[in-house]
Amino acid sequence: MPTTASLLDVRDLCVAFGDRLVVDHVSLQVAPGETLGVVGESGSGKSVTAFSILRLLQPSGRITGGQVLFEGRDLLTLAERDMRAVRGAKISLIFQEPMTALNPVMRVGDHIAEALVVHGMASRTDAQRRAVELLDAVRIPDAARRVRDYPHQLSGGMRQRVMIAIALACRPPLVIADEPTTALDVTIQAQVLELLRDLRARFNLSLLLITHDFGVIAEMADRVAVMFKGRIVETGPVRQILRTPQHDYTRTLLAAVPGMGAR
Repeated sequence: MPTTASLLDVRDLCVAFGDRLVVDHVSLQVAPGETLGVVGESGSGKSVTAFSILRLLQPSGRITGGQVLFEGRDLLTLAERDMRAVRGAKISLIFQEPMTALNPVMRVGDHIAEALVVHGMASRTDAQRRAVELLDAVRIPDAARRVRDYPHQLSGGMRQRVMIAIALACRPPLVIADEPTTALDVTIQAQVLELLRDLRARFNLSLLLITHDFGVIAEMADRVAVMFKGRIVETGPVRQILRTPQHDYTRTLLAAVPGMGAR
């Protein structure tokens, strides 16, 4: 149930593409310092929900109902100018595929600095210095040199670390991570997840983690919301859901994770 203690409180969110309702009365809450995992198969509406929170839907999509309360304000009623002040500074987004999210003709340090300058949090000179500090915080070796690299000069894992650095630049209280490890190999996935855990504790972040992988949820989340065909079918503490899943779809997802039953 929604609570006044929630940092983010999504209530009965509905999103349609054409005549098709793809998010159907979704409600979820994220408390300060909490990681909520939203898990479901591709096409279940997870990413659409995430993009709706930031009002970043594709032109063919439209929010048809509900509320998105963040720090007490309904984001769906804000003017676009006010919403731009929320994106990045208050709620940031880590995209699934950094190579398509990063500008190929901008140096990685400029990507980070731009976030700080646009939100008035640093001068151009200070922003460049902060960019080096943030690359160091996300464990990119030789940050002072790599800050001048272009995205194509970095590995997939490093590009994802750059995306995390951009997301953290303005110290937002909430970070939405949309399938942040899907495009990475297994070893790099583990490193990125460990990094997210450490940064969450270091910066006291709330994290909304979108994934199709219950194994990631088991490692990362405090609570989980299971999404199926545009609806939340089950929600609760991760350990409770892992031990006693109530919905058939949740049990199907768990059965698809190697070794999950044994653990």
